Amino acid sequence: MTITTGTMTREQRKVVALEYFKRFDNGGDVLELFADDAEVFFPKWGIAKGHKQIGELFGWVGQLIKEIDHSPQYLNFIIDDDMVVVEGGSSGVAADGTPWQAGQGAGGRWTDVFEIRDFKIHRCFVYLDPDYANADIGRYPAVVH
Repeated sequence: MTITTGTMTREQRKVVALEYFKRFDNGGDVLELFADDAEVFFPKWGIAKGHKQIGELFGWVGQLIKEIDHSPQYLNFIIDDDMVVVEGGSSGVAADGTPWQAGQGAGGRWTDVFEIRDFKIHRCFVYLDPDYANADIGRYPAVVH
């Protein structure tokens, strides 16, 4: 995918968000999609600012999982100006070998809120339960039904 700068359409913002998920699922330079001063929030980490911290955050997330599939065909998008909200589900395998699937256990359902301008992600706040392997059900037993 070639990314240029300039005025963006709603569809172009959607393409950037889809490319983000594609690169996480299949490999690729995810950091390339971010502005130099971007911010990323991930539960249990906090806010990472700039490429160095975002790279550290993504490295940490990579230690939680072996495989992930964001199932782009099932994503819901809300796009307003440079704000892109994406709701979806994922499946995969946690670092300990435990598989997960959205709708089966605590992990897998998520919402990401992006700000995308000039063909770069300036903000990405991720809202999900990072307990992909359901290891924390002792504290929250009602979650897994």
